[in-house]
Amino acid sequence: MNSAIKEQREKLNRFSNVRKESKLHLVVNVPDGLYEKCGSCHESVLKEDLEQNLLVCPHCENHSRLHASERLKQIVDEGTFEEINASEVSQNPLEMPGYTEKLEQNRQKNKMNEAVVTGTGQINGYEYAIAVMDSYFLMGSMGVVVGEKITSLVELATKRRLPVLIFSTSGGARMQEGILSLMQMAKTSAAIARHHQAGLLYISVLTNPTTGGVSASFASLGDITLAEPDALIGFAGPRVIKQTIGQDLPAGFQRSEFLLEKGFVDQVVKRKDLKEVLTKLSKLHGIEVRI
Repeated sequence: MNSAIKEQREKLNRFSNVRKESKLHLVVNVPDGLYEKCGSCHESVLKEDLEQNLLVCPHCENHSRLHASERLKQIVDEGTFEEINASEVSQNPLEMPGYTEKLEQNRQKNKMNEAVVTGTGQINGYEYAIAVMDSYFLMGSMGVVVGEKITSLVELATKRRLPVLIFSTSGGARMQEGILSLMQMAKTSAAIARHHQAGLLYISVLTNPTTGGVSASFASLGDITLAEPDALIGFAGPRVIKQTIGQDLPAGFQRSEFLLEKGFVDQVVKRKDLKEVLTKLSKLHGIEVRI
């Protein structure tokens, strides 16, 4: 009896050892940064494939956030972008505790001075004055410098009779700059109005998210308003709105597709199609091709 039990134990031990060895053979060391997890469907995607797909998930077509430099690389003809006001940096006019340190941390982390990059560049030969906001820099919030850079760009476009193209992504006005940040809403809107009065084209592209004081000012004033799929667009958050009006809100009411249905957005455009759509709009509006 004892010998039978011993024999059975030996068989079990041999089986366990085989399972351990097979597990060891299945271990694969995957280098860090090789895969990215989609923020929407949570599927893992090879980072190289994601970059080739313009940071759009191949499984669910979720459009990931872009740095301003990535956006410019996708849209503007190579070698044509000339940045303006690149050295402008925010101060701490209200002496908010910790704000100066936050600004410096964001400059170092994102390798840019502010939450917007402005300049002139060509899109398939059509010259534009272009502003690209970057939500990685303090959530793309608009302070004095962001407002001034956008205003200066639009004024330059009016002077040179260029169309304006602005990619918006923002959490709204920058609270650390208080009323000074809110004043940028009026300033940028006035510059857009003068550009419009000069008979010039302004295309606004709304990306995820575009909210607060940015959505309530220049982002909503385009002659043509485009949006990326499923972009969050609105002023206040749904919880605040629901508490204010005391009513349930429609599903997806702050998404680009809903706003297209209601006429606020002219077209929802996938990232891979955006440059082609901008080119067609440029032809339609008789924008001069620069050779």
